[in-house]
Amino acid sequence: MMKRALLFLTLLGIVLPYGAFLPWLLEHGPDLPLFYNQAIANPVSIFAWLDVLNLAVALLLWIVVDGQQHQIRHRWLAMIGTLTIGVSCGLPFYLYLRVSQRQ
Repeated sequence: MMKRALLFLTLLGIVLPYGAFLPWLLEHGPDLPLFYNQAIANPVSIFAWLDVLNLAVALLLWIVVDGQQHQIRHRWLAMIGTLTIGVSCGLPFYLYLRVSQRQ
């Protein structure tokens, strides 16, 4: 049950962020200056980005340390998911890997 829930959350962690980002990307293309300007458009968005950035760094550190301690196979995939999609994908996927290895 837990493994399925974590896989479902991993899929949501891919679909939801990209569901919001892809329409923007299709409209504006890979315009990094515009993306950056819109991402820091107000204090609330800066707050959200800093919160996520801090969480991503903490998650990557945890994956490295915990993954080595528990010899989690394929932990690098969770790191790639975190760096390319986000924490909403990387965290549930790493937990899925961890739970799967214990069974």
